[in-house]
Amino acid sequence: MSREQVLKETVPPLAARIEQLEAEPLPASIGFLLDAAAAECPAALAWNFFELGATIDYATLQKTVNRLACGMYEAGIRKGRHVGVMLPNIPAFPLTWLALARLGAVMVPINIAYTPRELTFIIENGDVEWLVIHDGCLPALDALNPLPGLLRADRIHTVGSERDSAHHWEALLDNDGDAFRPPYEVELDDPMNIQYTSGTTGFPKGCVLSHRYWLITSKSNAFRDGRKYARILAPTPFFYMDPQWLLLMTFFQRGTLFVANRQSPSRFMGWVREHRINFCLLPYLVHKQPEAPDEKDHALVRVNVYGIPKDLHAALEERFDLIAREAFGMTECGTCLFMPIEATDMTGSGSCGKPGPFRQARIVDESGQAVQAGQVGELQVRGPGMLQGYYKNPQATAAAFDGDWFRTGDLFRQDERGYFYIVGRVKDMIRRAGENIAAREVEAVITALPQVAEAAAVPVPDEVRGEEVKVYVALREGYGPEDLPVSALLEHCAAKLARFKIPRYIAYHGTLPKTPSGKIAKKQLTQGVADLKAGSYDRIQEKWL
Repeated sequence: MSREQVLKETVPPLAARIEQLEAEPLPASIGFLLDAAAAECPAALAWNFFELGATIDYATLQKTVNRLACGMYEAGIRKGRHVGVMLPNIPAFPLTWLALARLGAVMVPINIAYTPRELTFIIENGDVEWLVIHDGCLPALDALNPLPGLLRADRIHTVGSERDSAHHWEALLDNDGDAFRPPYEVELDDPMNIQYTSGTTGFPKGCVLSHRYWLITSKSNAFRDGRKYARILAPTPFFYMDPQWLLLMTFFQRGTLFVANRQSPSRFMGWVREHRINFCLLPYLVHKQPEAPDEKDHALVRVNVYGIPKDLHAALEERFDLIAREAFGMTECGTCLFMPIEATDMTGSGSCGKPGPFRQARIVDESGQAVQAGQVGELQVRGPGMLQGYYKNPQATAAAFDGDWFRTGDLFRQDERGYFYIVGRVKDMIRRAGENIAAREVEAVITALPQVAEAAAVPVPDEVRGEEVKVYVALREGYGPEDLPVSALLEHCAAKLARFKIPRYIAYHGTLPKTPSGKIAKKQLTQGVADLKAGSYDRIQEKWL
């Protein structure tokens, strides 16, 4: 479908579309959304894990979810109980999430790359009582002796494993509960997820997200353009938030979610063409792939892009003959800002758009006062169905809100027409290939080494991954680099950090510069430096630059 064809479709004005969405009642829970889709189109495919050859129609999905919920209920899982899910992109992940939604239980998704240290934190901090885990992740679990927190061995259900058949995840489906319903109500504001997000305080913070949160986020994306998105692509891991709301967006559209094993810019447009995808979150790195003669032969109606270079935006649309629109969202708030599909004059502007359905936004200065158009300040967002708080972290929750406004920690400006533009980040974060990495967590791991006095992790621009991690290491008095070779430092990081968090660049440094309050002055380390790689050890190239 060409850009011209899509843009010719007549839809109500943006304000009218948003007003209609906000006026319509939400389903009573995620389970009710699935029931409505199964009743309306039972034979339609709900998803297609196309690299695995696994499909399911809505009627079968509903029955399977009910049986799994029945098995979980018999295993003792009830409303409000916490279940960790550590699975790759396989059908067991969304099936487990939907079954927990039916029960009113809370999913704690866990990154499959986590080391034993990181896994321990999530289990303990998230009060995980049950765990659904893939066979490939068991080595990280096996290293935990004794099991941390509230987790018990008889509450661990394995997927794809030959261990202890009594605790196979598949055994939870062995019942006749096709029409199972729990003997209690599951409501919109019941917690659904504790979704961990990297923050600036070292370890991730657990966002408590309700059924209302997921239904608002998915419905907003499903209908805000007034277009039909029947075939939707989800190539990123289900333990992140995007595939979860994309799944519910698919349910609202009564469509099919096409799920890849993992993200791949080189194969992305091939998937789009082969499966006639209508909507996806497009990694702009597809623009760096070799041109193909059939790359305009697709069915895309719209793609979302995030942080695309302004100068690349128009060229991306022209090359692939598609409509790419910026958006801005956070785990805490869901989708906050989006660029209307009809705003053709904003291509290449760098704007993230305007507040979406159920969301208001403002920009404030350091004293919390709204700024004038054109001035830079912190973006704040409010509306129904945002995070209910950071789990077991009342201090962080209180600090995150200004009344009912959520402090995003991102610097924005707004133009006279009401469009928002991101300027930078207040938060000390590094974003590598779509992954948010808290600098403080990397620093905490490195400073745990006895030879290290302090460390400072900073982002280094990278054409392929957006940013790479560089760490400045200041050794304790009496120690030199020979006492902590780069190989030993990286080996330590590999044991304590997920692979994507391990620094690429290492630089030994004397005493790190400080602010008047005694904090490390990272700007003094990087400001005015033409090449942040120079003088560093490159882990990938295995040499000093």
